[in-house]
Amino acid sequence: MSSILIVEDDSDIRDILKTYLLVEHYEIYEAQSLHEMTIELEKSKPDIILLDIMLPDGDSIDEIPFLRSKIPSVGIIVISARGTDRDKIFGIDSGADDYISKPFNPREVVSRVRALLKRISQDDKTMVFDGLKINPENYEVSLDDENLDLTVKEFEILFLLASHPKKVFSRGELIDRIWYDDDYISDRVIDVHVSAIRTKIGKDWIKTIRNAGYKFNKKAGEKPT
Repeated sequence: MSSILIVEDDSDIRDILKTYLLVEHYEIYEAQSLHEMTIELEKSKPDIILLDIMLPDGDSIDEIPFLRSKIPSVGIIVISARGTDRDKIFGIDSGADDYISKPFNPREVVSRVRALLKRISQDDKTMVFDGLKINPENYEVSLDDENLDLTVKEFEILFLLASHPKKVFSRGELIDRIWYDDDYISDRVIDVHVSAIRTKIGKDWIKTIRNAGYKFNKKAGEKPT
């Protein structure tokens, strides 16, 4: 049974979505804030997240990279009162799979959910960079067809960096995305994890950008000509 997490602070909208999705026999989880969403994601692994943008404790668009690192295979549909073309483009560019404007027809939401579930089931999300393969479905990493033993946090750091090869991630950003701003995690913890990843996959795949952070080097596996 596929599962859906509804993140919406309006209880009436949440109830409407829940009613229509239950008819389709989906398992439903609910959250009405970013904080509740984070707690729910510690207990469950939804296939799709229906994500309202304006929540009481923040803008959920900023949390999409965190969601991707937490559950790499998750489908994300943004549902928002912001309905301009610019808003939709920004939502998709931020990592959402789909964007639905309010007010909406609940049947359209169900149809979009069904289509996204079908697409997710058909997608091969394995990332391949020359000899390095990163498979988010089962948290597997291999180099030149040899499986490597990464811890969960090591994998999540590597996957996040590899998913955005043009971006430099500060240590603070990595803490926010992987540990979700845990007060007990220091910059040194990030350095130790990155060092462990480099030991396992080779030091050239993750570059240190001085006074900025870390960046994935997708060309590390290229053979010199």
